Amino acid sequence: MGRFSGLLGRFLDYTAYDTMSLPQLAGRRRPTSEGQERLLLRLLSELQEAGIDAVYGSEKVVMGRLPGNAGSRTVGFMAHVDTADDVPGNGVKARVWDDYDGSDIELGGITIKADENPDLALYRGGTVITGDGTTLLGADDKAGAAIIMEVISYLASHPEIPHPEIEVFFTPDEETGSGMDSFPFGWMRSSCCYTLDGGREGEVETECFNAASAVIRIHGDATHFGSGRGRMHNAVTAAAAMISALPQAESPEATDGSYGYFCADGIEGSVAETSFTIHLRDFEAEGLERRKAAVRAIAEAVSLAYHVRIDADIQDQYRNMGEASFRDPFPSEAIVRAAGKLGFPVSFGKVRGGTDGARLAERGIPSPNLYTGGHCFHSLSEWIALEAMERSAELMLAIIQEWAR
Repeated sequence: MGRFSGLLGRFLDYTAYDTMSLPQLAGRRRPTSEGQERLLLRLLSELQEAGIDAVYGSEKVVMGRLPGNAGSRTVGFMAHVDTADDVPGNGVKARVWDDYDGSDIELGGITIKADENPDLALYRGGTVITGDGTTLLGADDKAGAAIIMEVISYLASHPEIPHPEIEVFFTPDEETGSGMDSFPFGWMRSSCCYTLDGGREGEVETECFNAASAVIRIHGDATHFGSGRGRMHNAVTAAAAMISALPQAESPEATDGSYGYFCADGIEGSVAETSFTIHLRDFEAEGLERRKAAVRAIAEAVSLAYHVRIDADIQDQYRNMGEASFRDPFPSEAIVRAAGKLGFPVSFGKVRGGTDGARLAERGIPSPNLYTGGHCFHSLSEWIALEAMERSAELMLAIIQEWAR
């Protein structure tokens, strides 16, 4: 698609920035990694070079605004610049597979198998982009950033195209859950803000998990192991018991679709003190409260059984963005109409996770999540097709024109 001919080069340039976020620094440094700020400053420069009013302040969020020539409501688009730390996320060396033949993709020790990735067949003869097998690719969410920049730059250079006032936002540290902690809501005028942070082509999400995090600290009693009877109360053993008490049938490994989960993570410590985190996820607010109550009950039971003191600090992280989507149906209707005019099939579903849009939805701002076309996020096998990115850009432009009407 000729009008977005710069999309591939822009995306490849963005993947070369080392923007892996550092969860251990969340809340203490923003952004948590220097590479994120370098990419944010590049995005700021690109917006300004395109003639778009853009600012970057202490919030560490790039904000751009293009005046409208049609329509009365302001519409926003958002992407995040950081990549996850589940596998190495820095030193990305993207590989471009032109005229992809539909076969397995060998990446030097890592194989992206065609039979395990049936959507690869959709792009036979097209262009597929991967990492080199040693890092993730970073399509989550540099594909979203590239698509937004490509579309907003195109509109800035084609003032004859009808469009409402448009705002774009590029945020840090989405992967740590802290990306919206200092978001400049006072600057924002958008009545809706689409996130371009989705995956498979054609999929749009209007709901996400309700999320909470339970930080568990277990205080035991240490003594010499040889004289521990009746004196030693092992915090590690108590932690193991508490984790074992979480229902395995409600774990990430055992659930999909609309089912929530408990997930223990990051255990560390000693006999005297051990800590870990339990991630709580549920699409229903009542279900999340049930999970919180279950964690407290397990902590109390283990405390009594193992003679340890357990502190369970449970904090909400984000809420299901569905409520805001349901209150104002127009943002979703605009997607349907735009996709219909383009002849692109779309389906609506739920994010088994969260997006920055969930924090917007808490303030009543609908934030549907649009696809970018990426697959196998947070893994060494991550891949994306250029044609899917181009169609995502076309869909974004068509949605903007629906808002202009």
